Formats: sequence, C-alpha cells, structure tokens
Amino acid sequence: MAKVGNEFGAVTGRPRRCGWLDLVALKYAVQVNGVTQLNMMKGDVLSGFDTLKVCTAYKYKGETIKHLPYNIEPENVIPIYSEFPCWKEDLTKMNDVSQFPKELNDYIDFLEKELETPIKIVSVGPDRTQTIHR
Repeated sequence: MAKVGNEFGAVTGRPRRCGWLDLVALKYAVQVNGVTQLNMMKGDVLSGFDTLKVCTAYKYKGETIKHLPYNIEPENVIPIYSEFPCWKEDLTKMNDVSQFPKELNDYIDFLEKELETPIKIVSVGPDRTQTIHR
C-alpha cells in the first residue's frame, strides 16, 4: 500500500506508516471536531486489492466495543476488520463520479452511513485535475 501510494518522507525517504481505515477512530475524530464533510484521498491506490479491510470495532480486554477506549495500548486493543470487495478498474483516467465502479460507490456509501458525514471529494490520482467532486 505504501509503495503503490508513494508514501515516503520527502526529506528522509523513510517509508510512512500506512494501513487500513480505522473507522472507529475516524468516527470519533468526526464527532469531536464537528466535521461536516470529508474528502477521500488516494482512492486510486486502493485499486486492485482483492478485498478492502475497514476496522469497524475493537476487541478490548476480551470484549467487542465500537467506541474508542480510554487506553489504546496495543496489548489491550485488537482491531476487528470488516472486508469489502475492491474494484479492479484504474481510477486515474476517471473524471466524473458516474464512472466510478460499483464497489467504490458501495465503499463510499458504507463510510458515509457509518460516519453520518458526506464524502464530497474523491481523489483518483496525484494531479489536481484528478479530484472529483461528488
């Protein structure tokens, strides 16, 4: 994921940490900060995976929870992932939301429903012209 997304430090060249979306943490950030809309960046980087994983809950001290716990030490919190079918299409050539594959639209719809926040912009490549408004 980091290699495909070219996620390396500009100065040091060190690889950046990349991973699956933590929906529990994002939902908390949306609520705490009063976020009213979101942007989904690097949608093109996800193209081609067999499945996409989204952390939808945690196993916390033996219990399944859907909120951010007070103590997030790795030994206390284990992510629980839901899996979604991924799209195989190359998004970088798309310039309108009507061109999005069904799997991408389903993924966005799921995120919007869970977050109760609309995703207004989807980036499908590194160029500013590859930003699609929904």
